[in-house]
Amino acid sequence: MTPAGDSLQLGAYVCAILEDRGQAVFALGDGSVRWEDGAIVQAHQGAVLCAAVHPSGEGVITGGDDGRLVWSDGRTTRVLEETPGRWIDALAVAPASGLIALASGKRVTVIDPAEPKFRREFVHGASVAGLAFDAGGRRLAAATYGGVALWYARIAAQKPVMLRCAGSHLAVRFSRDARFVVSAMQEPALHAWRLADGQDMAMSGYAARVRAFAFGDGGRWLATSGAPGVVLWPFTGSGGPMGKQALQVDLPLQGVTTMVALDPLGAMIAGSAEDGRVAFKVTADDRQGLVKNQPGPPISALAVLEDLRIAWGDEAGGAGVAVAA
Repeated sequence: MTPAGDSLQLGAYVCAILEDRGQAVFALGDGSVRWEDGAIVQAHQGAVLCAAVHPSGEGVITGGDDGRLVWSDGRTTRVLEETPGRWIDALAVAPASGLIALASGKRVTVIDPAEPKFRREFVHGASVAGLAFDAGGRRLAAATYGGVALWYARIAAQKPVMLRCAGSHLAVRFSRDARFVVSAMQEPALHAWRLADGQDMAMSGYAARVRAFAFGDGGRWLATSGAPGVVLWPFTGSGGPMGKQALQVDLPLQGVTTMVALDPLGAMIAGSAEDGRVAFKVTADDRQGLVKNQPGPPISALAVLEDLRIAWGDEAGGAGVAVAA
């Protein structure tokens, strides 16, 4: 692993890192979107607040505090949706169905770029902070105050199924097999629900708020930040994590792991520390090391790319891409 990687100075808070056609893409607080090869577009007149790969797999979509949803490909931009006077706080995409969901305050809008007339609006009792589609792109989960609302994305007149848990829920994921929903809360905890019977489980014991969590190894594990090392929850068997102990993967970092990322197959886990360092572990042989070994501003975005390169960005606009040797 090359410790320094390719160092970049992007000049603005790194909101998210995505992968587009093999390149790392950085969505920034100055409203720009920058590709690893140097391509740049000014997508927003203000900050990017959320970002995702377009459901087609070509280019990225971003939501901003200018109320616009923008599709960018490194050369051009196209406005897909506008919410004048309101921020776009969260995004989710469904490659299987082609749908895009965006949250603006209490309202979630679902659109289909292939069907310009298609539109669904779902209103909640409190602001929506996180969105997720299931793998088939049929159901949509919205994290809000008091729990998670489940909607059928294409049905107009419906009442949501509410998965209730007191407190503020900030992010949400479906398990790969869509049998479980997991949310990250304002407090240092996750919460999980089994959809078949509504049984729920508090996933607590964290030292800090869980800012990042993702499924890997074909959905067998959920990797989370918020503790020393990376916490892995098992999602095998009929009960998933219920009644089971989480595992901890130690990285060569000090203190709490603030961000975590992994490739979809779970071959590599990356994490960042409070001091801005970034480390990795290869799960097959336990090789590990630092890819950013100098302290600095807090890491705000982290990604493992398909070729197992690690990309990171920080709150001051510093960024880098490291290659596994």
